Amino acid sequence: MNQYDDFLNSWNRVLGYETPAHHHEMTKFLANVVDGDLHRGLLMAFRHSGKSTIVGIFAACMLYLHPETRILILSAETHLATRMVMHIRNILENHPWCVDMIPKNKREWAENKITINRPIGIREPSVVCQGVYGNITGMRADLIICDDVEVPNTCNTARKRANLRERLRELDFILSPKGTMIYIGTPHTLDTIYRTT
Repeated sequence: MNQYDDFLNSWNRVLGYETPAHHHEMTKFLANVVDGDLHRGLLMAFRHSGKSTIVGIFAACMLYLHPETRILILSAETHLATRMVMHIRNILENHPWCVDMIPKNKREWAENKITINRPIGIREPSVVCQGVYGNITGMRADLIICDDVEVPNTCNTARKRANLRERLRELDFILSPKGTMIYIGTPHTLDTIYRTT
């Protein structure tokens, strides 16, 4: 058991759930990506396996363990990324370990960005989201979560796949030097971006 797994189990107890074995495996994988040398990971699993749910819990735990972390959620569409931010926000508001993380002044406590109690002097929100083709100029992040960036709308032609690959290459300029990038998704084409990202 590690702190990420303990955080997951504690959250599931709040919900009245047992933690499925494959969720423990996903959490272990994500912890290895963050704590390993490459800091790059791809989480693929069967549909409705809870990939995004686990990654949201993992992101909340990252903020609990490292409050200075800046997280960027990127999805094919902004509304998909917003769902992940709202999921993380819900965990922070209701997880028993996170009580002291909620700011009294909730200036940045919205559906598209949140800022927890953390060391002063950090410009970026704790968590912010964007659609894959949204404006990310000038952003900086320590953890970038690409959640379902490949969907039929972004990959159903060779040109769209090339544009998507080019856009995702720009993330290297946003990621901090020792930052982590995690892709979550399911291939939607034989020429999937997940083979080359």
